[in-house]
Amino acid sequence: MRVSMFIARRIAFNRYSSFSKFIINIAVIATAFSVAVMILATALINGFQQVISEKIFSFWGHLHVTQYQVNAGPLTEQIPFTANPKLEARLRTLPGVTAVHDFATKSVIVKKDRETEGMIFKGIDRGNPLPFIQEGRNVQFKDSGYVPEILVSANTAALLRLRLNDAVIVYFVRGDGLPPRARKLTICGIYKTGIEEYDKTYLIGDINLVRRLNDWKQDEIGGYEIYLKDYRTGDSLQTKIGEMIPDELNVRNMKEVYPNIFDWLGLQNKNESIILIIMTIVAIINMITAILILILERTNMVGILKALGMPNTSIQGVFVYQAGYIVLLGIVIGNVLGIGLALIQQYTGFFKLPEESYYMTVAPIAIQWWKVMLINVVTLVICVVILLIPSLLIRSITPVKAIQFK
Repeated sequence: MRVSMFIARRIAFNRYSSFSKFIINIAVIATAFSVAVMILATALINGFQQVISEKIFSFWGHLHVTQYQVNAGPLTEQIPFTANPKLEARLRTLPGVTAVHDFATKSVIVKKDRETEGMIFKGIDRGNPLPFIQEGRNVQFKDSGYVPEILVSANTAALLRLRLNDAVIVYFVRGDGLPPRARKLTICGIYKTGIEEYDKTYLIGDINLVRRLNDWKQDEIGGYEIYLKDYRTGDSLQTKIGEMIPDELNVRNMKEVYPNIFDWLGLQNKNESIILIIMTIVAIINMITAILILILERTNMVGILKALGMPNTSIQGVFVYQAGYIVLLGIVIGNVLGIGLALIQQYTGFFKLPEESYYMTVAPIAIQWWKVMLINVVTLVICVVILLIPSLLIRSITPVKAIQFK
């Protein structure tokens, strides 16, 4: 039987007709194309989600602890509460927490010459790194009082024709019909997150200025920004922190503060699944076509093997074996193409994107190797298993008719 299997495989692998060779090449190319597209799709979607998430988290942190407010939105000013150093220390010791910073926001109107713009002033504390600064520097905090410096976005700078070291008049809005308070502030830095909602809305400055204009005490804050090592631990840490803080405080995940952005990112997972399913179907259809062509071309051989006593399952195994070889060859080529193109994009940034639509200028790449391995294994297994179906055609072939088949 082993000799028969060896001979059958040798016959099946050699002396193809030109048409069969064409079909096999198409099957290999289709499989390689499908695998390459799946690898690129997962790398692009993962990179896209990672970059957007990092932009949001670098600006706001991952979790916020603030006074509880009903229906509080992203632009809602916080109710002040007294900072608790012991609570801050406990938060910093939680596994996965990398930093805790004070913050507060206030509505303002920015005026430069005759140009005005309504914005939100975000007050930060000392030590906040602000990795998105493009020009200039961060605010130079003092031990007492406030620093009359701000950071504006590149978008705002272009809109109001501002440059580094320019002085602007910022009017801090007060409620209850009170007139706004004006302060002359110097631009010490220009930042750019790439997220239009942030770049058009926020100024960044010293939290002590918010305290001064709101008549808060020196130890009062609007809330805590909590930064995590891994955003995926946000839900579990949110529960832990909720058990630690006083009842009057509330902890919120950035997914709750900006649900529209994260819902949009979540939709990318559906797009990824659709692409994977379509590409797998393409590979399966091409492989089924290839094996049917091979079976029909080798009908005479099937009849001879049956006449020699070879069982149907063994003959089926010959064709599935060869089809598996074709699938494996396509997967190898697909990996070379997919991973190669992904690495080229990752290191060169060749493909560009319109920033106003995608929040970034370059198509991002984040290769997750476990997904690459999963794509390879699942594609191979599904294709080989599905190929058992057309191989059942062998059972309907009778030796007498098959031997006469030319």
